[in-house]
Amino acid sequence: MGESIGKRVTRLVSASMNTLVASFENAAPESLMEEAIREMDAVMEEARTELGRQLAQKHLADKRLTEEKSRYEALSRQIGVAVSQGRDDLAETGIAEQMDIEARIPVLTASIEECGKKEKELEGFIQALQAKKREMRSEIQAFRKARMEEGPNVPSPDSPSLDAKAEKAGTLFDRILENASGLPGRNRHTGSAAKLAELEELSRKHAIAERLIALKMEKS
Repeated sequence: MGESIGKRVTRLVSASMNTLVASFENAAPESLMEEAIREMDAVMEEARTELGRQLAQKHLADKRLTEEKSRYEALSRQIGVAVSQGRDDLAETGIAEQMDIEARIPVLTASIEECGKKEKELEGFIQALQAKKREMRSEIQAFRKARMEEGPNVPSPDSPSLDAKAEKAGTLFDRILENASGLPGRNRHTGSAAKLAELEELSRKHAIAERLIALKMEKS
């Protein structure tokens, strides 16, 4: 699994151009700075894409949550009618559906909250990268100005060409930003799945029966 957007943003924002340039004696400083900016643009694009995905997911979860709540209220009315008419079978079916809705609502709520957190985080990433990009642009301008004031620097025949320096700078910068990481696997408990499923169904039926009894007591 590749390096996360958060780690890449932290690496880029915290990087000092002076430190990076000093790390590569034969690299063209200006080319290295431009390479860093290109990398920032790429990460910003990834962050914007992920932000759009989070916004869409949040919208869908919010819509589903509203639908589930409306369905729950409608079932409550329908169950009440079934109990009043002595249709325990229909009431039990409605109660079972309500219990499923109750199990889904916390998941949807948590999903909406998580999407909101990621939304703010990604917006912060984009803003931080934009600020760092402006900083690097200023450093490039300062570097160019200083070089012009120093006068043209003619390379010796034995020194590497500018294209070769730029290529090496880009390659090394890419290597700095690459960080493959893996997620540890999880050991799953291999118990009796059939027995656990039977136990879960028994408990569910018991809960349904208890709710039906409580509703009948309310109606009596």
